[in-house]
Amino acid sequence: MCKGLATLPATCLKSAKDIKHKISFLLQKPEPQAADQKQTKEKNVAAAAAAAAEKRVPTATEVKQWTESFSHVMNSDTGRWIFRSFLRSEFSEENMDFWLACEEYKKTGASKLGTRAKDIYRQYVEADAPNEVNLDAATREDTRQNVEHACLSCFDEAQRMIYVLMEKDSYRRFLNSKLIRDLLQKNEMKNWDYVKNTQALSGGA
Repeated sequence: MCKGLATLPATCLKSAKDIKHKISFLLQKPEPQAADQKQTKEKNVAAAAAAAAEKRVPTATEVKQWTESFSHVMNSDTGRWIFRSFLRSEFSEENMDFWLACEEYKKTGASKLGTRAKDIYRQYVEADAPNEVNLDAATREDTRQNVEHACLSCFDEAQRMIYVLMEKDSYRRFLNSKLIRDLLQKNEMKNWDYVKNTQALSGGA
């Protein structure tokens, strides 16, 4: 027969109070202000992305230049973005990502060269890397040795090979793709939602 809480040891009562306090804490709802701030941040990010996409709309002259030379594609922010969308449709966007990572690496400060070089090597160059690019064994090994004594030029040969690979292989298919044909056929480029086209081509964002 229950004799009430008064007969329980003091330690049991303290434990019960502790448990009640912890449950109350866990059941507390997040601050509305924090949720509002998160939503505002997400809206700002979306707006920034939309603005960036609008700036990427190419002119007819730009597109014509891209068909004349791969260097025109690679020297254009918009060209690289559209070409990367095409590479994604072929499951080879790691080539552009590696090339861009090498370009950024050349701007790295001396104190961070070693760490950044290892990051790029592990991400793109070493065998079975998450985004491994197609390099021959000799270039892969030379790059590994270069990374051990990191300098601004340690990825130069690997980057050059990937550039040539994109130019000789993917770029030729890019020129014959529906994406380029559509770009060339549109007289009023700003009225064409080519961003949606590239997303559909690559299977989404």
